[in-house]
Amino acid sequence: MRFAIATLGCKVNHYDSAVIEDRLSGVGLERGEFDQVADVYVINTCTVTDRADTESLKLARRARRLNPKARIVMTGCLAQANPSVLAAAPQVDRVIGLARLDDLTSAALGGDGERVLVSNLRKEKVEIAVGPASLAGQTRAFLRLQEGCDQFCSFCVIPFSRGSSRSVPPRQVMAALDGLHEQGFKEVILTGVHLGGYGKDLTPQVTLEYLLEMIAERCPIGRVRLSSIDPEELSERILEILAQSDKFCPHLHLPLQSGDDEILGAMRRRYKTGFYKGLLERILKVIPEAAIGTDLMVGFPGESRLNFDRYFKFVENLPLAYFHVFPYAVRTGTTAAKMSGKVNPAEIKRRAELMRALGEQKRLDFVGRFRGARLKVLLEEPAGADSLKGYSRNYIRVLVQAPERLKNHEVEVEAQATSGATLVGELVWPPAEAGTQASRAKGATGTW
Repeated sequence: MRFAIATLGCKVNHYDSAVIEDRLSGVGLERGEFDQVADVYVINTCTVTDRADTESLKLARRARRLNPKARIVMTGCLAQANPSVLAAAPQVDRVIGLARLDDLTSAALGGDGERVLVSNLRKEKVEIAVGPASLAGQTRAFLRLQEGCDQFCSFCVIPFSRGSSRSVPPRQVMAALDGLHEQGFKEVILTGVHLGGYGKDLTPQVTLEYLLEMIAERCPIGRVRLSSIDPEELSERILEILAQSDKFCPHLHLPLQSGDDEILGAMRRRYKTGFYKGLLERILKVIPEAAIGTDLMVGFPGESRLNFDRYFKFVENLPLAYFHVFPYAVRTGTTAAKMSGKVNPAEIKRRAELMRALGEQKRLDFVGRFRGARLKVLLEEPAGADSLKGYSRNYIRVLVQAPERLKNHEVEVEAQATSGATLVGELVWPPAEAGTQASRAKGATGTW
């Protein structure tokens, strides 16, 4: 029996899909592509905008056309936050909310059960399905430490769709890291919906600082990367741990959302622009090579041209390596959806284009700083004849001429040129890790 998965939305959803794929493969189902005929279609939905809701239903209709007899199972954020929308669609067979992996597996296998199965994640203490996952084509692994959010920013539906903050106990995190090392992974990305809230729900309470100290001391994997963390939750102690341990990659993603204090207040963010600017300065003082990325929203209700001009100039002067730009879109049920001062869609589009152009220049400027430098790169995927691509520790895409047997090895590369936002370089002899074995076998000739 063949299954196929379609995933909408953020990296957290993609992580969930990887976990679902592992589970369904583990019970004997064969993975297929979503544009091909399958017996079961799983659609991992997003509900960040009303448009995302519409796209989820389009995918259900497409699946039904591909195979009128297939089982179509909807899961993800829309299934959790508004299951009635999906249940009303005749193409949908089952609606399974988040944190119900056993029920989803049963639904995929054709088991009996209620058509809609959704828990109240804000009231129920639902454990996280602990399990590392790797996305297709990547040698890095993702490990979820935390789920849910208690922040309630005015534009965000996540606290309703993913429930209250829940954390994986440190002992289980360390066991999962050991397992990843045994599987041969050389890099792990620690993820969470609200990573800074880690540990507050555990008994006894622990902190993210405590967990990172454990990882610095005991993790057998040599490259550990943090996913997004809110600016006010990047403590001085976390920064100290990241700076002192060579296990942590010099890369931070700190969502700003707006560069205007008036709009930040309306968004219910917990910092101001002055704090954010000072934080970046402190980071780069102790980790000069760090890549700092962010998320930016444009066109939030009440964002006048003056607000946006201040916002743009603020971001223009920040030492950012890259950013993701999101046009504001109404999300039913959020506080922002009821706010006055809506920005014209054409103006939102104009602002997004301006900010994206600035972001592309920021990325190019950051990459260009490292031309001529030596970087440690985890080679990840083929890129033509005898070439591989991978990421440096500070999140720069690097292309190097190297044999395919060096895939999933960290090597040292001397960056010689740029090609867009990619560095092009040469292997430094011998490559880290792989070079020792190769030199024994080849007599350290300096060629592969």
